Amino acid sequence: MKGKIKTDKGTMVVEFYEKETPNTVQNFIGLAKQGYYNNLNFHRVIPNFVIQGGCPRGDGWGSLNWTQRSEFSHYTGFETGTIGIASAGKDTEGVQFFITHCTTPFLDGRYTAFGRVTEGMNIVQQIRIGDVITSIYDIQ
Repeated sequence: MKGKIKTDKGTMVVEFYEKETPNTVQNFIGLAKQGYYNNLNFHRVIPNFVIQGGCPRGDGWGSLNWTQRSEFSHYTGFETGTIGIASAGKDTEGVQFFITHCTTPFLDGRYTAFGRVTEGMNIVQQIRIGDVITSIYDIQ
């Protein structure tokens, strides 16, 4: 399954790991199709590590009133461009997601990797705090 993340810096093409992380992908895509991520910002950018967005408050402390389970059983490591779901510990994932700038093996086994950027890593590298997720679309 693929989709596009459009930002004010450009568009990234992403591939989702729906076989390995079906619940995480289903939740993320469901939110995207409802327009949840439209016009939210990237609130966290750490050079040579990650960009993070999807917080409804825009400061990294917001979520919705539910959590989802971690999906580590068919684990895929965090390479450059891996999309992970943010959490505060096992089985606390929600709506915030991050994309890695580089290989980050210290995230392996601690966060659910549910996709990867297949085109547009140059866009990931350009994102700064406050840049906007215009929409997530063309999911197929």
